Amino acid sequence: MVNRTVAGRYGVRLALVAALMAAIPSVGISTFASADPVKSTAPADSGSYLVSMTNVKDREWMMRVYSASMDQVIPLQVITPADASVPRPTLYLLSGAGGGEDSASWQANMDVPGFFADKNVNLVSPLKGKFSYYTDWEQSDPKLGTNMWTTFLTKELPPIVDAQLGTNGINSIAGISMAGTSVLSLAQAAPDLYRGVGAYSGCAMTSSEPGQTYVRTVVESRGGADATNMWGPYDGPGWVANDPYVNAEKLRGLGIYVSSGTGLPGPGDRLDSPGIDGDIGALAGRIIVGGVIEAATNQCTHALAGRLHELGIPATFDFRPTGTHSWSYWVEDLHKSWPMLAASMGL
Repeated sequence: MVNRTVAGRYGVRLALVAALMAAIPSVGISTFASADPVKSTAPADSGSYLVSMTNVKDREWMMRVYSASMDQVIPLQVITPADASVPRPTLYLLSGAGGGEDSASWQANMDVPGFFADKNVNLVSPLKGKFSYYTDWEQSDPKLGTNMWTTFLTKELPPIVDAQLGTNGINSIAGISMAGTSVLSLAQAAPDLYRGVGAYSGCAMTSSEPGQTYVRTVVESRGGADATNMWGPYDGPGWVANDPYVNAEKLRGLGIYVSSGTGLPGPGDRLDSPGIDGDIGALAGRIIVGGVIEAATNQCTHALAGRLHELGIPATFDFRPTGTHSWSYWVEDLHKSWPMLAASMGL
């Protein structure tokens, strides 16, 4: 049972954070030009297809896939295996609220090619999807347009990736913050698609506090969109249907790694930390805003841990004693969860 007093307290704090974030313009959002797509020789049954596959450097590629459900071209970073002598599995790695379109992405905050340099896995990371929760929206939004990310990520994209990269059809998925919720929901929506899931600093609750306030902070305060276009009325069934906590039974059989800090300043919250670089204002923002957000996700994560324990579903939970909602901890999370993710994919 979730402590409603605690949940309400974090809901109020998140509402204050939402007001602060709404006053701060998003930075670093970039758009990807979409050239007229030319169908590949092997379009997916969904009507989606590979547009292009361009080598960036060594084993790093830029893949562009046309999504029939969203009628747009989606760019993705792809890193091929260190040893591709036999078919290999695929790890789908999702960024947070910016959807990989801004400076708050794996690509901007971590040497992704370096980390996967010795890994025998295909890495696929979408570079689009800001403020969408990587879910299927009930209707188009005036600000964010058409979002059908569950359909794209679970039905349209995998057969294209498998065909183009020659994979063995085994997949796992991981993500941070907004996507720390999404990866759990995606695994529940497509139980036969993934073998493992890594959720870092996400909130596994969407139909109760503080989860709903957290979702609205991302979609409405930051994204400027209407969250009822995503899952319908706030007290409606759509929010429950997409709640990983409520639907926790659907995680049974997966390798699960979930992490969260307390929100208290930790070793990654100093003046010399990456992303702070001596800026006192940036440090204050990380400690205040990032601290409140992480405290809320921590409460959600403890609730999920209790729920999985009740259901007898094995999972690894890493509750850090300190740490705000920031990248130094998520890079560490990926490193720490890799053995579980690798094992889930048979590596």
